Amino acid sequence: MIDQAIRYAALVHKGQIRKGSGQPYIFHPLEVLHLVSLMTLDDDILCAAVLHDAIEDTDATYEDIRREFGEHVAKLVSYETEDKRVGQDKASTWVERKKEAIEMIRNIDEIGGKMVCLGDKVSNLRSFHLGLLDEGDAFWDHFNQKDPKMHDWYYSELKDALAELKDQAVYKEYVFLIDTVFSAYREEQDK
Repeated sequence: MIDQAIRYAALVHKGQIRKGSGQPYIFHPLEVLHLVSLMTLDDDILCAAVLHDAIEDTDATYEDIRREFGEHVAKLVSYETEDKRVGQDKASTWVERKKEAIEMIRNIDEIGGKMVCLGDKVSNLRSFHLGLLDEGDAFWDHFNQKDPKMHDWYYSELKDALAELKDQAVYKEYVFLIDTVFSAYREEQDK
């Protein structure tokens, strides 16, 4: 089933490029799959890890995922699916969408959903770290939200929402990356 999910993700993300790195998008779901596999070997959770952006960022629907991989996988993917507010400016809805995402993760009692979220956010922060090393502050220009302090707020709020996983090495990397990526902006704010 995991092989099927990888093929499906490669198909639906075909031609997409990752913001900031220019890499084929499929590298991100594969990295999330790897990170989640460090926390669990549950097939449904691993399938959801590789499919976590399929509904949000492709033409795939909840029903498509449910039909191909079952209700549980579709539900896990839905936890990582933002309402993109089609037709509205992404920059102007960024804070609202992130508040909803934080509340979703705070309120789910499904540890697998939290694992998928954690894997996704660690992958994002790794990308941020490399992008900042490569481009400096110009890296933030690739995103709808260009203020790094707002990204710090979002990832820090999720840190609390994901604290149930605090004993996992992936969570410890998450905390390390938040501090590494955003420490310069915090120091700047403290001056």
